Amino acid sequence: MARKRLPQTTAHVRIVRQSWQAGQIEGEVRANQYEWSFAWNFRQGELLIEPSLGRALIREPLGRFLEAKDYQLEPGGDYSFTIRAEL
Repeated sequence: MARKRLPQTTAHVRIVRQSWQAGQIEGEVRANQYEWSFAWNFRQGELLIEPSLGRALIREPLGRFLEAKDYQLEPGGDYSFTIRAEL
């Protein structure tokens, strides 16, 4: 029996601004035809994503990525991660 491949999408993240004093990282993320801007207040664990179109699809995987990589992220840096879903 052939195994079915799980769908996946690569999300691309660009860090625009970072402030350790304010406890915030701002950036952009895109996956397929979707594009969002985000602001993550890591001290409060608050992740704001705009626009609202498709936001529910990216919130959880982006949040996990930011929590795992927060100290490695730098302004101007380009990063990517895989989402186990077709967007």
